[in-house]
Amino acid sequence: MGRHVSIEVLVWRRDVLRFRKDTGRWVGVVLQPVLLWVVLGSGMGKAFGPSYHSYFLPGLLAMIALFTAIFATMAVIEDRQRGFLQQVLAAPGSKTAMVVGKVLGVLTIALFQLVLTLPAVPLAGFDLLAVDWPLLFGAFILGTATMTAASFVLAWLVSSTHAYHALMGVLLVPLWLISGAVFPLANTGWLATVATVNPLTYMVDGLRHALAGGTSPQTQASPLVTMIVLGTLTLATLLLASRVARRPVGGPE
Repeated sequence: MGRHVSIEVLVWRRDVLRFRKDTGRWVGVVLQPVLLWVVLGSGMGKAFGPSYHSYFLPGLLAMIALFTAIFATMAVIEDRQRGFLQQVLAAPGSKTAMVVGKVLGVLTIALFQLVLTLPAVPLAGFDLLAVDWPLLFGAFILGTATMTAASFVLAWLVSSTHAYHALMGVLLVPLWLISGAVFPLANTGWLATVATVNPLTYMVDGLRHALAGGTSPQTQASPLVTMIVLGTLTLATLLLASRVARRPVGGPE
């Protein structure tokens, strides 16, 4: 058991140290979405009204979590190429521990970045005292864990960072766009269907409910449904990542 825990801590510590040594890269993960929030909010405000900044803020927080998960799990490919993963995998029971350590590392970094963006909350018109903070952090943590585990699966199955970037561009980024993060989705049609099965929709909904003080009408699901779905998705993706990690890296089982 001691070895199992030490592997989790080792992987977590490696991600945190990477964060400390490459702060410019991680600050960019925050600054890029914030700049997008300012620019897109100013432009879209002409069409949706001055409240668009408040509408887009949950999508901004989800985007920060998504980018953090993408950049952090890309390191799985780099660690494989440098031989670090082979050393970790040599230990008994290390597969699940490695997945848990990676998720904990990303959560630590993402939560730090979330704190950096909190000044945007009152700027978007929300009352800090009215925010449902347990719901906000709960939705953020579960959504980030889900995206990290899903990104880990993709990183494990590809052989290069180029292929990984291509998959991220084709899969995860479009899912963010079709989640209600950027614009309200119609109640019918194929976009509404995709949004219903889109994990990021529930993260954005949870954040939107929390910022509104507990319940927001601009969502696809209620706070309870949102948290149940996010919890289920977190467990499912963690189990999937743990199973995939038992395969040879970058190849079939």
